[in-house]
Amino acid sequence: MPERPGPRILVVIPAWNEAGAIAGTIAEVRACQPDVDILVVDDGSGDGSADVARAAGAQVARLPFNLGVGGAMRTGYRYAMREDYDVVVQIDADGQHDPSYLPQLLAGLDSADVVIGARFAGEGNYAARGPRRWAMRMLASVLSRLAGTHLTDVTSGFRVANRRAVRVFADHYPAEYLGDTVESLVIALRVGCTVSQRPVHMRPRTVGTASQSPLRAATYLVRAVVALGLALVRRWPAATETLGQEK
Repeated sequence: MPERPGPRILVVIPAWNEAGAIAGTIAEVRACQPDVDILVVDDGSGDGSADVARAAGAQVARLPFNLGVGGAMRTGYRYAMREDYDVVVQIDADGQHDPSYLPQLLAGLDSADVVIGARFAGEGNYAARGPRRWAMRMLASVLSRLAGTHLTDVTSGFRVANRRAVRVFADHYPAEYLGDTVESLVIALRVGCTVSQRPVHMRPRTVGTASQSPLRAATYLVRAVVALGLALVRRWPAATETLGQEK
């Protein structure tokens, strides 16, 4: 069969107990981007999410127990490397990320290695308050300086990565809480990748329960500062070598 034109794109959807939403998310991705491949990483779900995703037409990787978004995404990046994909897209399973914005995010890869779908960049009315919003602003300020460009939403999980970034993330994507968003960007920047953002509208969750509990939200600020501090002081020589091999 003839090869498809353009880059090979893999949409990775980390899912933990999202049986009620995952089929709709897969269908929406297919409607917006019919030529992409979809991998659902079932993160130790106990509600049949993997079976629902498979029935909806996605490829499924099942983790034996819950590792968190970071562990699920590392699995997705490694799969992408093994199968020689050019681009990886991260989309949440719960329907909050609107796949209709994918053309804008993918277009951003013309000038950056990682493109974030930003909630606080003039599109939509997503609101975060209290310590969680303070932490988001502080993190965005620090990473904007590191990136040399204005970033407003460095904790967004709606993002795309090109082959250079995928190669780094396959080996070094962090699994810790907040690491999958904040530390992953620091790693990318520290090894020479470029990061930019595009404005998106985030939708409210309509099915299931958010994993962010009130207690977790209350400790967000402290953990965010710790995650950022650790990311900034750690060294990534292996990642630097890996990135240097990418043409």
